[in-house]
Amino acid sequence: MKDFLLIFRLDKDSEIKPSPEQVKERTEWFGNLIKQNKVSDKGNTLSPAGAKTIHSDESITDCPHSEGKEIVTGYVVIKTETIDEAVEIAKANPIFKIGGSVEVREIAKFIKGND
Repeated sequence: MKDFLLIFRLDKDSEIKPSPEQVKERTEWFGNLIKQNKVSDKGNTLSPAGAKTIHSDESITDCPHSEGKEIVTGYVVIKTETIDEAVEIAKANPIFKIGGSVEVREIAKFIKGND
């Protein structure tokens, strides 16, 4: 099994606070993953409030990636055999109903050599 990071994003203009129905849908989606033993790290919801971005020129701006159109709202780490399986799981997330997106990335595992 490999670990895959699911990064949840919403348009900056989206309503970040979910409705009770949206919370229920997300809870059911996540509960199904737990029942299938697919969760490696429960992740968390990330708030953009008070966030800062530090740039390579050492300047600091308010809000994460203030020049972007989307903000990261949360993440979870799942375990699957392939990225295609991770994508299928991500596609079932209810965030798409409110115009969100999910980025799927494999978590690289670096093996320390014999030093």
